[in-house]
Amino acid sequence: MIYLHVPFCKSFCTYCDFYSETVCKGREAGMMAAYADGVCREIDARRQEIENTRSLNTLYAGGGTPSVLPLALLRKIVDHIGGAPFEEFTVEVNPEDIVGSGLEYVRALKSLGVTRISMGVQSLDDEMLRWMNRRHTAERAREAFGLLREGGMDNVSVDVIFGISHLSDASLDATMDGVLEMAPEHISAYQLSIEEGSALAEMLADGRYSEAGEELCRRQYEHICKRLRDAGYHHYEISNWAKSGFEAKHNSAYWTRHPYVGLGPGAHSLRIDGDVQVRSWNSQVLSGWISESETLSAEEIREEEMMLGLRTDKGVNGLVIPESDWFIADSIIADIVSKI
Repeated sequence: MIYLHVPFCKSFCTYCDFYSETVCKGREAGMMAAYADGVCREIDARRQEIENTRSLNTLYAGGGTPSVLPLALLRKIVDHIGGAPFEEFTVEVNPEDIVGSGLEYVRALKSLGVTRISMGVQSLDDEMLRWMNRRHTAERAREAFGLLREGGMDNVSVDVIFGISHLSDASLDATMDGVLEMAPEHISAYQLSIEEGSALAEMLADGRYSEAGEELCRRQYEHICKRLRDAGYHHYEISNWAKSGFEAKHNSAYWTRHPYVGLGPGAHSLRIDGDVQVRSWNSQVLSGWISESETLSAEEIREEEMMLGLRTDKGVNGLVIPESDWFIADSIIADIVSKI
């Protein structure tokens, strides 16, 4: 189980705080080639650790924006990892990159062994997309989805965002209409959060944004739940819905705490060797990144098992939080963990 962090974006979204570097003409080729070489060196250094996680042979390329990475460099990294074909190989994409690169790019991803696409749509309201500083429009998102289908991608996940103070119910409903018209196999819906270091945090600090209230967020979340339930999607984790059989294998394994290797700057890993569990993380620098680690205590392991497992519809040891309480699940889980 391998996560590959691709730390490149053409622009930064308003809400994002993930480690990434903007790519600029004239130096992007060198930056990306050096990054790919660095990942290959890391793969060599961690080869045994990678093999120890292969009981679940998945690969997830996230970011950043993996679709800005030249396909030749992605292929170089994938070939260096080895182990193909993967049970599930996901690549995150921006709709604008799909439209800009066209059908041949989609077919090339397919030929590389990609089995699943995660596309950050976020909204189908152009005004909202501009506020988020997204590069695509609603029309380009629809066009990109069509290209993915035409290129043979039969497992596509679409992301949307809710919990924005100026997001109207009508706008959210129109986005849900459009997403359901696409009929992706998987949908993720995330509540907007204020992350330290993001442009949104600055906007909040200087009064250009007011955080959405809990009642608005609850109403929008419950509306999404109802729309997707009525459309036949399985609500298998607080923020994730899937058609039957299309639950994400890779992400689901995080919630059951399967060991995984995170490659690239800023990536995290979990190593399990008997009773010893070690979490590690790579430094956030574009070249020469190093890893730090910590050994988890028995108490920390139990807390993680509860906090992650109770986010799913399977729960933990027979304890399941009903969907009606999932909006406040974090506080419920925190209360349960405090009593362990």
